[in-house]
Amino acid sequence: MDLYLMSFLVGGLICGLSQLFLDYTNYTPAHLLVIMVVVGAILTGLGIYDYLIDIAGAGVTVPVMNFGYILTKGVLTETQKGGFLGLFAGVLEAGSIGVSASIIIGFLMAAIFRPKE
Repeated sequence: MDLYLMSFLVGGLICGLSQLFLDYTNYTPAHLLVIMVVVGAILTGLGIYDYLIDIAGAGVTVPVMNFGYILTKGVLTETQKGGFLGLFAGVLEAGSIGVSASIIIGFLMAAIFRPKE
């Protein structure tokens, strides 16, 4: 099946299930955010997330589940290189790019558009 179609279907399924979760439970978007990150981390630890990336590409790398994947993958990589201390270095190294980009882009948007209080 075409990668674009699978990306659309899998990403749409993730987003649709997330919206149903918000509509039919009393949980907040913050709860869903944490759940999605944890699910991404668990799927990475079980070796399933890499398989999903091969099948759906951006359909699974764009949703917030990918943050759990990035953190867990960083930890797994660094623990293989540096042992126990890799637990801490892997999280900092893997997550720093995304967090830094968010801060810089947020600052630039605030400087350009002058948000009101």
